[in-house]
Amino acid sequence: MDARGAQRGRALELLKARGMLRLKDFVAAGIGPETLARLLREDMVIRPARGLYQLLDSQAEASHMLAEAAVLVPKGVICLTSALQFHDLTLQMPSSIWMAIARTAWRPRIAYPPMKFVRFGEAALVDGVTRHRIEGIDVAITDPARTVVDCFRFRGKIGLDVAMEGLREGLRRRRFTADEIWRFAGKARAWSVMRPYVEAMVADAT
Repeated sequence: MDARGAQRGRALELLKARGMLRLKDFVAAGIGPETLARLLREDMVIRPARGLYQLLDSQAEASHMLAEAAVLVPKGVICLTSALQFHDLTLQMPSSIWMAIARTAWRPRIAYPPMKFVRFGEAALVDGVTRHRIEGIDVAITDPARTVVDCFRFRGKIGLDVAMEGLREGLRRRRFTADEIWRFAGKARAWSVMRPYVEAMVADAT
């Protein structure tokens, strides 16, 4: 196999193992742009966004789009309705991926996947955030309790009904406790807003 063929095989192996890669990832592995251009022409690889490559047969499911978003915004955190959907706490199908970025961070301009951004303080980008492996990609996502609290904080953007659905489903399915909600809500200064809903739902469950 010549050098060109070796690069082609290596590129496909990397994509199968990791799901998607940026151009600089290929370059670091010794794979040149001309190899990627050839794979694009052969319809072996697609480019869903500038500088991002994946195999043609990759499924564009919700989790797949989260992985794409994490590659494009590696310091971001999946949150709000997108996190609710990931944790299976809502029937909503968000048209865009909700992602939190630092207050001072540059706002990315990304055409695909469609994304909406909110800004968190540095501590909020870590507390109550867990990293999940999706298609070989490390994706930061807010935990169920933290997600619900954030949904109440940003209810003006996503709707109070969505926040209440997440709270109701999370308590019903025991994905978190009222105490966990209280802890995150206290830090976010959202407990005064959430308290009547939490107390009513806890009372209904007893």
